[in-house]
Amino acid sequence: MYFKKTLPLQPITAEIMVFSSLTFLFAFIPLCFLLHLVVKHNVFRNMILVLFSLVFYAWGEPIWIFLLLFTSFFNYGFGLEIDKRKHSKSIIPLVILAVSVNLGLLIIFKYGGFIWDNLNHLFPMPFARPTNTLPIGISFYTFQAISYLIDVKRGRVSPQRNPLYFLMYISFFPQLVAGPIVRYELVAKAIERRKIDWNDVSAGINRFCFGLLKKVLIANIAGELVAKYLDANLGSLACAEAWFGILMFSVQLYFDFSGYSDMAIGLARMFGFKLEENFRHPYAAISCGDFYRRWHISLGKFFRDYVYIPLGGNRRHHALNIFIVWSLTGIWHGANWNFLLWGMYFGIFMIIEKHLKTVLDRTPYLIRHIYTLFLTIFSWSIFYFTDFGKLKSFIINLFYSNHSTNPQFYADLWEHTFWFGLVIILCIPWDEIFPDSSRIHVRSVRFYNRLAPVTNAVILLLSTALLVGSTYNPFIYFRF
Repeated sequence: MYFKKTLPLQPITAEIMVFSSLTFLFAFIPLCFLLHLVVKHNVFRNMILVLFSLVFYAWGEPIWIFLLLFTSFFNYGFGLEIDKRKHSKSIIPLVILAVSVNLGLLIIFKYGGFIWDNLNHLFPMPFARPTNTLPIGISFYTFQAISYLIDVKRGRVSPQRNPLYFLMYISFFPQLVAGPIVRYELVAKAIERRKIDWNDVSAGINRFCFGLLKKVLIANIAGELVAKYLDANLGSLACAEAWFGILMFSVQLYFDFSGYSDMAIGLARMFGFKLEENFRHPYAAISCGDFYRRWHISLGKFFRDYVYIPLGGNRRHHALNIFIVWSLTGIWHGANWNFLLWGMYFGIFMIIEKHLKTVLDRTPYLIRHIYTLFLTIFSWSIFYFTDFGKLKSFIINLFYSNHSTNPQFYADLWEHTFWFGLVIILCIPWDEIFPDSSRIHVRSVRFYNRLAPVTNAVILLLSTALLVGSTYNPFIYFRF
């Protein structure tokens, strides 16, 4: 196996449109929503959403719009053909062919360079190395297309016969480039017929603004601290600084991705679509299995329904199935060995927990939570460093270092004291502590709804002020 440093996916440098950009906030989404509101017929509403989705996707990298269109129309046609042959013996080869084409495109564009590097290390390759350029969102819309084909084959959904509507399902801009991975059955009715519900619009705006807060006021600030401590000279880090750096990456990764998911869910609801939750307070988990059920839920459900259960699930080869699913989960995140190692890391602990379930169930809640939090935060070091040499140095620094703590470290702790408090508050699963039926929950929701217009305005103003004065505004999961 080739463990030399491989080239990671190149960061997206084109001026792609992100939800937290000023162009999106003050031009794209107001215009799109206004036109969608004015038009009454669903056909024209869908045309507007398709047009804006294609503009959104093509904003920074227009060349990849042809790949998106090919994926859409290829799967539209195969969906109809699979439905037509539902009771024929030829349906299995047809489904295998369609899924293979989708996975083939994903492998070529996402993993081509990685595969070439490793094969070239074993014997010289007769052709040039493929480019590292990654079409944004390909991992997400490819999985959506595959889920659609398999669900049509299983009879869970009827195929979409309008190519425009199917293109809207694949290209819908709220979840196009970074998820969540949306099942067709969840949005099929809304695509065909939906009405503007002002309660949904209001709830969608609230959710979008909450996601914007998580992205701009939490993830971006955490990201600057990550760059300061993890992109510096690792050999000079003290233990406390190393743990602080990876803790900040844990914060950045969660709030970046969950913030994007919140904004996607909020935007979709404004247009009449109700998407499933993609995160449920993962840092409140009390086991690796619990973390898996709370983190990137749409990806976990995809692998459960289309890989884990077909392999046998809990019925046969249970441990092997878990290991395969988590290895795939790891490599899905990127074309590098560290992502595979990260997935295998979680897969091993999932298997251990299955065999020690009785012991784990008897362990006090706090100990289980600390155990899970430690394993999760440590795992992000594997996730962060694509260079195994740097990963080794960093892990050593986590547990042993000859260097004393830099005074600037204490200054950073003091400067961000109130920010740390906000991070902790937003990580606590308040909805689980106070369920919907509780008096505190009911009163809190009522109080929040009254303050929502003011709160949203404050979030928008603060976010705008931070975005105007900053050039740092990435979305981490755009690379996946």
